[in-house]
Amino acid sequence: MSQSIITVTVKLFAAYQEAYQVSELILELPDGTPVSAVCDRLIAQHSELAQWREITRFGINLNFVPPETPLQNGDEVVLIPPVSGG
Repeated sequence: MSQSIITVTVKLFAAYQEAYQVSELILELPDGTPVSAVCDRLIAQHSELAQWREITRFGINLNFVPPETPLQNGDEVVLIPPVSGG
C-alpha cells in the first residue's frame, strides 16, 4: 500500500529565509510527517542551518506546536529560529 502525499506551505524567517533567499517554500511530504522533519529536510539542503536545529520553534496554522506534531495536507508551517533586534 502506498502512502499518501500531502502538500504544505513553509514560511521562512530569519536564518532560514537568508539561506533559501525566499520567504516560503511548497513541500510535498508523506501524510503524517512530523513538523520537525520539515526542519530536518531544510537543514539537509543547507547544512549551515544545523546550528539552529535544537532551538527552532515550530508553528502550524498560526499555533505553536511540539516537534512531533503530524502535518496534514494544506498546513501552513513556520520555522522560527531565535531572532534578536534593536
